[in-house]
Amino acid sequence: MRTGGWRSAVFIIAAEIGERFAFYAVASTLITYLTGPLQEGIAAAAAATNVWNGTALMLPLLGGAIADLWLGRYLTIVLASLLYILGLGLLAVSTVVGGQHCDAAAHTAGEKCPPPPAAQVVLFYVSLYVVAVGEGGHKPCAHAFGADQFSGSDPGESVSRGAFFNWWYFGVCAGTVATLLVVSYVQENLGWGLGFAVPCAVMACALAVFLLGTRTYRHTGDTVGTRNGLFAHAAEAFAGCWRRQRRSSSSSRVDEEAQVATTNTAVLLVSETKDVLRLLPIWATTLVYAVVYSQSMTFFTKQAATLDRRVGELAKVPAAALLAFISVTIMALIPVYDRVVVPLARRYTGRPSGITMLQRIGAGMLLSVASTVTAALVEARRLRVARAAAGLLADTPGKAAAQQQLPMSLWWMVPQYVVFGAADVFAMVGLQEFFYDQVPDRLRSVGLALYISVFGVGSFVSSALVSGIHRATAARGQSWFSDNMNGGHLDYFYWLLAALSALQFFAYVFVAWRYKYKDAGAEHT
Repeated sequence: MRTGGWRSAVFIIAAEIGERFAFYAVASTLITYLTGPLQEGIAAAAAATNVWNGTALMLPLLGGAIADLWLGRYLTIVLASLLYILGLGLLAVSTVVGGQHCDAAAHTAGEKCPPPPAAQVVLFYVSLYVVAVGEGGHKPCAHAFGADQFSGSDPGESVSRGAFFNWWYFGVCAGTVATLLVVSYVQENLGWGLGFAVPCAVMACALAVFLLGTRTYRHTGDTVGTRNGLFAHAAEAFAGCWRRQRRSSSSSRVDEEAQVATTNTAVLLVSETKDVLRLLPIWATTLVYAVVYSQSMTFFTKQAATLDRRVGELAKVPAAALLAFISVTIMALIPVYDRVVVPLARRYTGRPSGITMLQRIGAGMLLSVASTVTAALVEARRLRVARAAAGLLADTPGKAAAQQQLPMSLWWMVPQYVVFGAADVFAMVGLQEFFYDQVPDRLRSVGLALYISVFGVGSFVSSALVSGIHRATAARGQSWFSDNMNGGHLDYFYWLLAALSALQFFAYVFVAWRYKYKDAGAEHT
């Protein structure tokens, strides 16, 4: 039976759509839940969201190592999915621990609510980090396992592999759009318990779909128990040294052969380590892009919550649902990039990919600067509207959300989401392909985990930056991240990010210009 190819990839992409649905059901509304039912301040909630997001995006390094050394990608995906389902189920349970203390309607009306019981807070955070562990095992392995269904040595499949990264991200965005349009409405209008139960059910369906494709999968270098990859080679090298020390007869032929084998393994380990380490300058010069990326699920959502989100007489758009504009933009532009931009660029450059991976990343980073500038300009206008409206700067706790909404339409925020999505089409997909392609063949899971870790570290940097700026500006009078956003200065924070992004872009151009591709004849910066 023939394995691999698009038939297998479709099962994996479908499962990834379900996983992204589940992940964004939590990530996109986490700051809303923390500042609502759990009653945390905006700055503390943003920092907590970034720390969780960073943890979820750093754990793939561990998940990739476990897959390479012990379990293989397939089994790691299955076990991580089960953890994922457990964590999401516990999140739903945590919303009713200790009784119903303050429902969604009370929050919307701005009523004073009693603080949540400690048991609810503890269970919520434990469940949240179980989800992060599931994400850490699922994310790098599913991505690498999907790309493994196409052989790099076959010309036809090699082209399909390049298209796979585009359509993979298209599927990711489809799952995200479904989440933002469905779950954000459920959470805001029908309750948080149901809002967390829905992604739990979707994740269970995603695992079922993945298992349905089992017989079609190509397990290239992914046989359970086969030691391959950076971590496996390290283990073999250390084990060989330990065995040699225990041998009493060093002159035997067996000992000589064992020493040669261990030496070869150590040489391969050093070589593969160097191959990974040479990617670090690219990794480091994309961190500010990741910091900007983390704002979309924190401050973008809090901005949107203050605007007039009515559409027609009855409909009201949930604040988190505006994130769908990012995914819709990506879904609209990926086919254009794949079918129009690449063929046109190919005509002028002669490269099958049209432009190089590093050029694609650089274009996305430049668009990221534009997105941050747009966000700063929109926020400055939002603050002018707030200051022109009577009573909107009052710091009264529990003020009704309806009273706090500004006479400014939600459509003002659409441009920053659209430019942000365009940046992702270039930078995000380019980073995925780069870190998959430029590591040794044995290290695909680790390579993609390294790519994901860019956004993990970026989230931690964002958390530290927000906390530091909050303390520094609050000490001088008014925090940039005031709980009453109409009295803060989020626009200053966006201008700071725009300046840092511009400086990072020039550093990236210098590093990318000096970078030598693994296959020097295939790509040129």
